[in-house]
Amino acid sequence: MPEAEPAERAEPAERAEPPPQPHIQPRPSLFVVHITPELAPVAKVGGLADVVFGLGRELEIRGNHVEIILPKYDCMRYDHIWGLQRIFDDLWVPWYGGAIHCSVYFGFVHGRKCFFIEPHSQDNFFNRGAVYGFHDDIFRFAFFSRAAMEFLWKSGKHPDIIHCHDWQTALVPVYLYEIYQPMGMRHPRVCFTIHNFKHQGVTGAQVLHATGLNRPDYYFHYDRLRDNHNPHAINLMKGGIVYANFVTTVSPRYAMEAKDQGQGFGLEPTLHIHHMKYGGVVNGIDYDVWNPEIDPHIPVHFGVETIEGKYADKKALRDRLLLADNEKPIVSFVGRLDPQKGIELIRHALFYTLGQGGQFVLLGSSPDGAINGYFWGLKRQFNDNPDCHLEIGYNEELAHLVYAGSDIMVVPSRFEPCGLTQLIAMRYGTIPVVREVGGLADTVIDKDFSHRPLNERNGYVFRDYDERGLESALGRAIACYYQYPDHFRELMKNAMRYDYSWNHPGQDYMNIYDYIRDK
Repeated sequence: MPEAEPAERAEPAERAEPPPQPHIQPRPSLFVVHITPELAPVAKVGGLADVVFGLGRELEIRGNHVEIILPKYDCMRYDHIWGLQRIFDDLWVPWYGGAIHCSVYFGFVHGRKCFFIEPHSQDNFFNRGAVYGFHDDIFRFAFFSRAAMEFLWKSGKHPDIIHCHDWQTALVPVYLYEIYQPMGMRHPRVCFTIHNFKHQGVTGAQVLHATGLNRPDYYFHYDRLRDNHNPHAINLMKGGIVYANFVTTVSPRYAMEAKDQGQGFGLEPTLHIHHMKYGGVVNGIDYDVWNPEIDPHIPVHFGVETIEGKYADKKALRDRLLLADNEKPIVSFVGRLDPQKGIELIRHALFYTLGQGGQFVLLGSSPDGAINGYFWGLKRQFNDNPDCHLEIGYNEELAHLVYAGSDIMVVPSRFEPCGLTQLIAMRYGTIPVVREVGGLADTVIDKDFSHRPLNERNGYVFRDYDERGLESALGRAIACYYQYPDHFRELMKNAMRYDYSWNHPGQDYMNIYDYIRDK
């Protein structure tokens, strides 16, 4: 048989070139300036201060240049400011047809670049021993907002985004578009965040004369600053909504409630007119501060896989507050004793918890003397009860231990724009019992009555603002603790796995900034 012809050797195929990759332009970094009345921890009254610090830090992590402008209060925590120095000493801010001389200081607040404005005036705007609570607060912050804009203009700063907060700085976009843009400051866009619609800065025409917005007939137009209900008043928050390029609140649910369910305190028509530039972004919490794995204020660190450490912190909490060491669940409340937070239901939670075989811990105080006095009376009533402790006041170190050592946290708010309490509680494996309102409804998924998968459920929710509603949720939480401890522990782990850092809201705000930059 003849030998077969060898097969012809195939030529090696040419190596295929990879398809051309699309050229993806990296997102350019932005220059963002926050103009704010508060900043944690140097000038903190409420959650606004935490938001500005946390968001500012997240934006910097994402490669943006962030600066923060706030008043130079005499009551600031100067021990948290590094390298404070006067850097601008010739700022003259228009005021009542004249001008007030101001100095500007610069310093770092835990890495944030901050400018502090100090007016030299007989009005003594910011040397009063407190941030708020004075008869001329509207004029104090109207001046501060004008001073911040004048500083940006005189120092040649042209940020991409000016982000202002609440009624105190709501005049910033008004100043920008009515005064500084015609002078040539055409680059910045404004994001205005409303942390609470209840306080709006309603005032008379005098503030227009003071600030240089000297056309009352123009600004008293309904489409600009005139209050929706009082034709003889202007509304600073309304001005912020009208003039800003985008308006946010601190949760999607609260944004809807303010616009459509009567929680806009009279601004509902304005929100409907400007609905295309309006939305909600849930606040984050700083996981460098609120994190049981690294928290310096708790004796034993723990995480999802080492949750047993939480029980050592529970014992430490009992030891510190002289509570009986037993198998009962600890139900807690941490926060302001304010009508917004549900004073009546906080009180009822105390009595109901004790009646259901639990222990109750309260840490908080009220600026209202009558409310404070009432809770002092409760404290005396339960002074010798081994299952109850009321701490009237606020102690940051103790707050960390309460979050770590409690089993259940009640947040029975009348209304709640976002709420940080439930977010912190979940990080520490403490099960939130919340009313279905605002940011509470956006972040807490009921264990028993939700269509979400079991591994996504993280707490207990009730709808009606009454004692029966509270009992419906708190009762289920306590019953689960006693009757189904394995289920309760899984619920704790579910809560701890949620990411309520600034990562997601940081991206949401970057998207908003990009959106208004393109306008």
